[in-house]
Amino acid sequence: MQIKTLAPTALAVAVTGLVGGIATKPAVESAWYAKLRKPPFQPPRQAFPIAWTSLYADIAVVSAATLDEAPPELRRGYIRALAVNLVLNGGWSWLFFNRRKLGASAVTAGLLAASSADLTRRAVAVRGAKAAPLGLYPLWCTFATVLSTSIWALNRR
Repeated sequence: MQIKTLAPTALAVAVTGLVGGIATKPAVESAWYAKLRKPPFQPPRQAFPIAWTSLYADIAVVSAATLDEAPPELRRGYIRALAVNLVLNGGWSWLFFNRRKLGASAVTAGLLAASSADLTRRAVAVRGAKAAPLGLYPLWCTFATVLSTSIWALNRR
């Protein structure tokens, strides 16, 4: 993997994490979030930064390696898919935590899970089994979709 590819993917992922964090941090410490009914399978609060930091590193590294190895026609499609994915990723935090749009965030989580699965499919098409670690991303996003949808259902008025 080349630094000229890793630097922009790492930067894009870091910006996504920062943008999402700006929306998230004040909300998780708010009375609104404390009052939300949450399902019994909600992980402890400490699990989320650990999971997302690991996933973000994985996205940056696997994406950089995929872009290095992809032929031009696949490279362009991967870049577009990655951009859409990161917008959905950061957008979910804003919808859920900042705008408090639980239904819209559940739908966005589902779109993010599908986008993450597509991103993984594209990486595997280029790198084969070496892209397998990216498979954790759609799994986590699918769990996040179930969690987000459950919170929406529990808090509908």
